[in-house]
Amino acid sequence: MLKIRLSVSVLLILTPILWVFSQENSDYQLVTVAFYNLENLFDTENDPITYDDDRTPDGKDRWTPAIYTDKLAKMAEVIAQLGPPEAETAPALLGVAEVENRRVLEDLISQAPLKPTAYGIVHYDSPDRRGIDVGLLYDKELFQPVRSKIYELQLYDPERENKRIYTRDQLLVSGNLLGERVHIIVNHWPSRSGGEARTQPRRMAAAILNRSIIDSIISQEPYAKIITMGDLNDDPHDKSLKKGLQAKARQKKVGLTDVYNPMEALARQGLGTLAYRDSWNLFDQILLSSAWLSKDYEGFQYYKAGIFNKRFLQTPEGTYKGYPFRSFANGNYTGGYSDHFPVYVCLIRKVKN
Repeated sequence: MLKIRLSVSVLLILTPILWVFSQENSDYQLVTVAFYNLENLFDTENDPITYDDDRTPDGKDRWTPAIYTDKLAKMAEVIAQLGPPEAETAPALLGVAEVENRRVLEDLISQAPLKPTAYGIVHYDSPDRRGIDVGLLYDKELFQPVRSKIYELQLYDPERENKRIYTRDQLLVSGNLLGERVHIIVNHWPSRSGGEARTQPRRMAAAILNRSIIDSIISQEPYAKIITMGDLNDDPHDKSLKKGLQAKARQKKVGLTDVYNPMEALARQGLGTLAYRDSWNLFDQILLSSAWLSKDYEGFQYYKAGIFNKRFLQTPEGTYKGYPFRSFANGNYTGGYSDHFPVYVCLIRKVKN
């Protein structure tokens, strides 16, 4: 958390709009909420109930303790810095995807760069066929979880006698962010493997499930502060976001039950979180319910959004120069980070004296 002081007529350029703060000599608190796909963060042990055979010392990927240790250090290095330049601490809340189990998260938060933050963990095992889950890390000094729940996404393949498709659960965590009640949903929607068009109904089903979670919260708390985040495997303009989740790109268009997607403005600028065949996608997104869009700042409100794409996270040379510097490619460990850039939003409120 960071306290900042804003003076008369200071102009702050945000994404995607310009605001004027006219309160003289007011102090503000800023916290960062982020999401990061950690690209197959597996431990080195062979779990008989998890498909992790490749990510073991004797497996295809030769996933040794030394590589695992280096991967953890790389992930911690990113998370410790994740956020805008004005943020002096690691994210208060961090959604993660592609983690094998709770143990890898425990190993992650024990890394030296993250020890000052004292992260807690919310994690459940998913039935995903790849053996990967989502989770939430939270700064225990800033956020106190009150309840958590997983929602199973049940999918069936109509082309294979309605065979069950096992994928990631959606994780809901409700709690208090410095005294304010908030709800966080962490997602990792079905991939495009097998073709974008063929798999689109799966992501629409994920969007509808996510929308139903949001609606269930709003039915009890009409002005609930909800953040839904994740690797959605679709771009902000895709049908799952626009129709299924009912996401809006402009704050003025956001109704009471709608969600605002600040990432759409970034996508329109040609920015992305992953690249494929010389084309950028912005699959990693953070969306907010309408209650975050008030301008009074008596409680935490949306401030700005961004993609954390620092130079050290980019492939330094070759055909894929500038792409996310992934940790594994062509059957070998690269010493990189992830095949996705992380994303973040900043929340801000007045300091109560």
